[in-house]
Amino acid sequence: MVLPFAGADVVLQTHWWMTQWVPVAVWTVGLSLLLGLVTWKLRAATPGAAGAGVAITASLMFSTTNFPYDPWHTALLPVLAVSLLAYIATRLGQRQKERLGTAEDGRGRAASQVVANMGVAAIVSSEYAQSSMIGSHWFPASSLAPTLLFSVGLAALAEAAADTISSEIGQVFGGPPRMITTLRTAEPGTDGAVSLTGTLAGGIAAAVVATVGTFALRGDRTMFTVSCAGGVFGLFFDSLLGATLERRGRLNNDAVNFLSTASAAAFALVLLALLPHPGVR
Repeated sequence: MVLPFAGADVVLQTHWWMTQWVPVAVWTVGLSLLLGLVTWKLRAATPGAAGAGVAITASLMFSTTNFPYDPWHTALLPVLAVSLLAYIATRLGQRQKERLGTAEDGRGRAASQVVANMGVAAIVSSEYAQSSMIGSHWFPASSLAPTLLFSVGLAALAEAAADTISSEIGQVFGGPPRMITTLRTAEPGTDGAVSLTGTLAGGIAAAVVATVGTFALRGDRTMFTVSCAGGVFGLFFDSLLGATLERRGRLNNDAVNFLSTASAAAFALVLLALLPHPGVR
């Protein structure tokens, strides 16, 4: 669902911008390709995963293009933040993770993992989703700044970083984790098991991505608060799904990650809907 959508969006957007203002298309496609190449060369992703990342990154960059145009004031920066945090955390304590049997495959992340972690952000940030949200009964007409709606996609990216960091850091420094549903001690790497250290690290990761995204998208404190809160909510929702549906074999890890980023986006959307809107009594 995600890859055909992102691929078609990139093709259409590239064609449109090539007829309107070429630098947007060149910078967006060029920087997305460069990020995919670097990720592949670092063995942080398989070739397929790198390709999926290119499509999703380009789609996010096109969706967040503003004027005066600057490629660094698009979704590129929060995507870079998510990627860098995940790369560092995955390689931290590698030997210990290998002993536990929880180390990531040496070939890097698969395409399904990239889509599961970043696909929701691309979908909810697209022009089609933004138009639907603005035109919905959730928000009074002309009362919500379009830029603020990017908090929804940013929340999904914040959750993706929070989930990865909490898991990777918790395995190394968190000690014996506890199940989120029963608080009983569990083995490191158990689905739905959390540690205080890992959870705090995940919360910090969400705040970092929210901060970077707020700066890049020229947002304000509301954007930061909404996206960070959504990321943290999604982190706990991920653990809950892991402890229930994933442990019972009804969902795999990719499905859990996709639904968790979706929950982060949904929580952010609810927060935006509950905010007082200027000019509305």
